Amino acid sequence: MTVANGSEPKDTGRPTPPQDEASLPGEAKPGAAKPGAASPGADSPSVSELAAGYAEKAGLHRNSAGHVDMLKSAGGVQGIAESILPGLVFLVAFTITRDLTLSLIAALATAAVFTVVRLIQRRPLTQALAGVVGVGISAWLANTTGKAEDFYVLGFFTNIAYIAGMVLSIVLKWPVAGLLFGFVRNEGLEWRKDPERLRAYSLGTWIVVAVLALRLVVQVPLYFMGEPGLTALATTRLLMGAPLYILGLWVAWLVTKPAVGEPAPQPSKPSSSAD
Repeated sequence: MTVANGSEPKDTGRPTPPQDEASLPGEAKPGAAKPGAASPGADSPSVSELAAGYAEKAGLHRNSAGHVDMLKSAGGVQGIAESILPGLVFLVAFTITRDLTLSLIAALATAAVFTVVRLIQRRPLTQALAGVVGVGISAWLANTTGKAEDFYVLGFFTNIAYIAGMVLSIVLKWPVAGLLFGFVRNEGLEWRKDPERLRAYSLGTWIVVAVLALRLVVQVPLYFMGEPGLTALATTRLLMGAPLYILGLWVAWLVTKPAVGEPAPQPSKPSSSAD
């Protein structure tokens, strides 16, 4: 065998591995990835994978049939209980005792119990901890002002923030409904190239915005009624929480469903040089 400069290799006394099993220094074997370099698409996520990750982080889940799992997307039975019970316990305790401090402690204790339950179950604590923080801030506001109705005021600002973010996503032509449902339907982000799909997902996002706006329209006047409106405020807060969210999500899913016989856009693949 002759090396690149034409000279014969020296006999080192060691067997030389077959050429098809060994490679020269710095030369990669055919079909093998170079050290430190990933094959195209191996490490960098595709558009569909990015959309899927966004949807999952947003709490959207799909069932075995490939449709949105409404109950699971709302946090499941336990997640719904975590969002409802602290406020319900606060309302019941305050109605019975008329003691604001005691009622706030009861609500905080309820939220803390859910965190302990998740620890025992070895489940992610994100939702439970977020609930504890939210209840803690609400309790601090109510305790600071001495007004029981201020326990619910944080929810108003949360709704306003979500409305602003979703309206902005529509204006920028990245409607949130498309980012979420596109993953479930295996559309990735290809739906943005189809004006009809873009309009459909914008409409779906407006539906969710309408749900959030309806909460404000109903609950804010009850808040300004003060303590006389507390029971109605708390009740509508429970009814217009997870149940209304699931309904709005379901309607948005139906509205954005592709027309019958319309193929769902598939993520485009780069053409090979051999074509």
